[in-house]
Formats: sequence, C-alpha cells, structure tokens
Amino acid sequence: MEIKAGIALADYTSWLIGGPADYFALPTNIEELKSCWKWGFERSLPVSFLGGGTNVLISDKGIRGLTICLRKFSKIEINCEKSNLKISCLSGTAKSELLKAFLKYKLQPALFLAGLPGDVGGGIVMNAGVAENFFPREFGEIIESFNVLSFDGKIFSIKKYQHHEISWSYRHSKGWEPGVIVEAFIKWPIEEDSSILDKVKQANIIRLRKQPLDMPSCGSVFINSAQHKSAQLIDSCGLKGFRIGDAQVSTKHANFIVNLKQATAQDTWSVILHVQKSVYEQTGVHLKTEVVRLGEWD
Repeated sequence: MEIKAGIALADYTSWLIGGPADYFALPTNIEELKSCWKWGFERSLPVSFLGGGTNVLISDKGIRGLTICLRKFSKIEINCEKSNLKISCLSGTAKSELLKAFLKYKLQPALFLAGLPGDVGGGIVMNAGVAENFFPREFGEIIESFNVLSFDGKIFSIKKYQHHEISWSYRHSKGWEPGVIVEAFIKWPIEEDSSILDKVKQANIIRLRKQPLDMPSCGSVFINSAQHKSAQLIDSCGLKGFRIGDAQVSTKHANFIVNLKQATAQDTWSVILHVQKSVYEQTGVHLKTEVVRLGEWD
C-alpha cells in the first residue's frame, strides 16, 4: 500500500477546495485499508477518512496526519435472487454505479439516485436523498445492511448492521459508529417501471435548469426543514449572488455555494456564516449545514 506525502486534497473534493494532506493513501480493498490505517496508528498519526468528497470542506491548511481516501475503494456485484435485485459493493463505489444497475433493470430507485453525487458510504452516513417527492427518496430506503470496520490499535473487527438496527433520519444515520463503513448490501423488488428512463431524463433536465451542476460545489449546503426550504429563505433575504473571493451563493439555486475559480475554504466558510447570520436576522430561522469541515481551522 503506497502512502504519499504532501498530496493536495482539492482534486479529491467536488468543491475543488482544500490544502494538503501530510500523508495520503488510496486503498482499493479492505486489506489495503487495514494496512494503511495500521501504518498511521503505529506512527501515532491522526487518521481521517475521505469518501467521495461531495459534502466536505477541507481547510486551506490541509489535514494533519494520514488521510485515507476511499475514491478507489470500489467494487460492485449484482445478482437477481428470486424476485429481488441484490447489490453488494464497497463503500467507495460511486452512486452512479448503483444508478446504472437500477436503470438496467428499470427499477424505481434510479430516479432518486440520478440526483445524487458521491459514493455509497457517504450516502449511508448522510442518509443522502433528494427533495422531490419520489419513492424511494433516501438512501436508508434501499439499504438492507452494511459492514463497519473498527480498529482498537491491536485488532481489526468487522460488524454487520441490519437496516432495522440503524436510526435513519433526515440527512443522518446513527447507531453504527465508531468505525468506517466498508461494504453495503442493497435489496429491491424487481418490479419493472418501463418509463423509468424517461423519468430520469426529465428529472435531469429539470435539475440542469435549476441547479448549477456545471460548477464546482458540494450540492445543497443547508438542510431543509419541514417548515422551510433553505433555498427559498436564502433567496428571500436577497443573498443570491453574494460573494466573498471566488465563493458565491449560486445565482441559479440559493442553496448552492459555487467555486467560481479560485475559492478558498475560508472564503467558502465565510459565505456560509454570512448566509446563516443574514437569514437568522431577517427571518429568525437558523440554517444548519450538511457540510462537514475537515482539517485545521482557526
């Protein structure tokens, strides 16, 4: 398992933002993952895990210690058993690979998966989903079980969690921590929807029209609530187009913050804080972020 020093992390995030990792590893399987995790522990280094990079903001100062990136931690197996489609995949597998499988069999989950970037592990951690009233619309609705790898400094262990053992909520899952999700098992009835390809194409056309998908971003920055849509609140406060440096509230969709060219993490976080402050002052609503900050922050 090759471990490199001083690797810039910006290219490993959808925002294209972030400083260097002291040490960096790209495992492709569970044994390589164990090897580099143990390497970091033996050198008393803090170990951070980076998935698809779609919902993180990495500090301009980078991440100290060892960063284990799961971008190449990818493998997928697809089987039809009786009346169900069953998929097993490593957690670094792109959600787009699941999309291809569901499209092949013309199954309903393709519709919500078409709107999700990132990898399967991140989808489970965040219970990723879409705002549209689809079924299914969240990751927790397609997961049968998943495996979590833990390390106590001496022994590695893998525990399987069944769907019912996890507390699934809006943009969050809990009950499996600590550890890192390494493998997911997905099950869905084979009930063909002959119109699913047309539905996916139409949904993608609408997303392209409404969202700045041609610009680096992390997707939605703020969590919607039952009472409020974050984009509508931000727009109502006149914040579309608000900019610090090259970090800007999208002029197309107010819940996206885009990297115009050379945005820094500090620029981006400052925009987030300004939006939160302005919306609270004008509406009394405190917007919560979906974004996870990694690395050294003041």
